[in-house]
Amino acid sequence: MDTNDTTKEPNPESPEYLNEIAPKNKKAKLDLLLKKPIMLVGVALVIVLIFFIFAMIASSLSGGTKPMKTLSARIDSTTNTVTLASKNIQNTKLRALNSSLSLYLTNTTRDFAPILTLNNISPKNIDKSIIAAESNTKMLATLEDFRLNGQYDRQYPIEMSAQLGKILALMRQIYDSTKSVKTKTFLTNAIKNLEPIQQQFSDYNSPVS
Repeated sequence: MDTNDTTKEPNPESPEYLNEIAPKNKKAKLDLLLKKPIMLVGVALVIVLIFFIFAMIASSLSGGTKPMKTLSARIDSTTNTVTLASKNIQNTKLRALNSSLSLYLTNTTRDFAPILTLNNISPKNIDKSIIAAESNTKMLATLEDFRLNGQYDRQYPIEMSAQLGKILALMRQIYDSTKSVKTKTFLTNAIKNLEPIQQQFSDYNSPVS
């Protein structure tokens, strides 16, 4: 054994050794701390991306939410018109037809609610621009003019037939664009039940006063 060998193994407990490794440990901890924010940002971006993808899939399955919001607003507007008309209609046959439409709209609104929820739509929070576009203000003004001239029963079926035609057209549009089985089922029944009512309004002939 060479007793002149000056090479010595470092003493793990010596102050010199501890001072030597201390900067390395601090550097390692600093690197880890710097990497954590980057990792968190990466995870957040992945979550946002996943959410975006699911939102896109849901939108494509429903065919977009604007047509459904429009349909909801259109049905509400029509319901309001039908309710007000019940006070002004004089003819018994037309009054009965209007009551049938009122019942249809009530049932359709009820059945439509789960479909709206499925698409994260609340009727109370529909865009003001859509509500304004579906307003019945113009129709009510027209009907009021005819009421004042004693011709309400003659004009109401014309106005309502056109309105129901718009509802049917929008329902068919949504049906063609959606891939949701539940939505298609709802629309199939809604269209089937509304078509004969719309036809009755279209064919209605007010008695000569």
